Amino acid sequence: MSGVWVFRNGVARLVSNPLMEPIDGGMEPVVTRRKVLVHVPSNEIISSYSCLEPKLLALGWERYPLEEPDLIQFHKVYSVDLISLPADFSKFKTIHMYDIVVKNKSIFEVRDYFSSS
Repeated sequence: MSGVWVFRNGVARLVSNPLMEPIDGGMEPVVTRRKVLVHVPSNEIISSYSCLEPKLLALGWERYPLEEPDLIQFHKVYSVDLISLPADFSKFKTIHMYDIVVKNKSIFEVRDYFSSS
């Protein structure tokens, strides 16, 4: 028998899928998991472009001027590297996070973030 021990309201029980819980005969999510971009030196979760931009600028990235309203780009001087991001932070996806991580090794990382519903 495999699973995870879940402690809730002082009661421990074995749950086969810790992300789902049986409620009224159906399965309801207990915990949601999403990916977040973390600035490693400060251990800060990047929650907006106003958090991200100063960190990129400090690493030598410059904002690339665009007339495209749906896109933000950063480039590094004397490099061919380019980071392209959606202008709307709500459209900032895991693939954008990994693009930043690959181009800034050991400064950023992508982590799982768990929150309960």
